[in-house]
Amino acid sequence: MDRTEQKSIIEGLLFVSGDEGIYPEQIAKVLEIEGNEVIDILEEMQKECEGAHRGLQIVQYAKVYRFATKKEHASYYQKLIDIPTAASLSQAALETLAIVAYRQPITRTEMEEIRGVKTDKALQTLVSHLLIKEMGRAEGPGRPILYGTTKEFLDTFGLKTLDDLPPLSEENEQMNEADLFFGSLQEISK
Repeated sequence: MDRTEQKSIIEGLLFVSGDEGIYPEQIAKVLEIEGNEVIDILEEMQKECEGAHRGLQIVQYAKVYRFATKKEHASYYQKLIDIPTAASLSQAALETLAIVAYRQPITRTEMEEIRGVKTDKALQTLVSHLLIKEMGRAEGPGRPILYGTTKEFLDTFGLKTLDDLPPLSEENEQMNEADLFFGSLQEISK
């Protein structure tokens, strides 16, 4: 195996190892070469990454090597982080988010009664995107968690307060309540 292929494999190993990084000894075992040779290759790769035409660098912390982004590009990475996350939400997550926004504070069970399906995955997604959070516990059996929207929700959707949400038409609100009523009625009659 030539040096170019070794570098290519090491590059992939660095990528796959992620933030945890990888020890030179691990690379040596994978490539079946001496540890000193791995160090030489890593140092060559570090120099190659120092050029202005590269977005990544190879850094070493406590004997572990990993990829890291370059500080001079930090403003671009921040722009990516600041892009609203709503576009990446599934239809189920968006529906659940709308229910939380208009009916908060609300329990998972109440959301599921309105939607007619489980909301576990959608809730997990919304919490991980920081769009909703636990607001406390409801009184009653089991003291279920109450959910509500966050400041990030307002920022993502360009709202100053929840009062800026578009009003639900009376017809839509009655329709949702009717769906809830008939859904509950069907459950009782089973």
